[in-house]
Amino acid sequence: VQLVESGGGLVQPGGSLRLSCAASGRTFSSYTVGWFRQAPGKEREIVVGARSGSGSTYYSESVKGRFTISRDKTTNDLQMYLQMNSLKPEDTAVYYCAVASKYLITSVLTSENAYDYWGQGTQVTVSS
Repeated sequence: VQLVESGGGLVQPGGSLRLSCAASGRTFSSYTVGWFRQAPGKEREIVVGARSGSGSTYYSESVKGRFTISRDKTTNDLQMYLQMNSLKPEDTAVYYCAVASKYLITSVLTSENAYDYWGQGTQVTVSS
């Protein structure tokens, strides 16, 4: 399974970016997708997690109302996106997409250890 990310870059405070992640190499039926980030000197943290089907979406408090996850799934591929609006300097980090090949409950989906596959990471820098 390969996850390929794109869309990072430098943006001014208040600006927007859209990250993309393409997952290929396996057919996912029941799954959980997540976006994590890691700022310099800090541990990797969950940003948003979303489950297949009608499962609810989890947003961390720091991004709620500003970030939105979406996904497209075909038979063999899974695409996920992270729309980031009203960006702040504290959003600066390397962002990673991740996929778990099962439905994760909320208490589990926030843990990076629950995910099976990871993207390579993309740098997001928010600065004037």
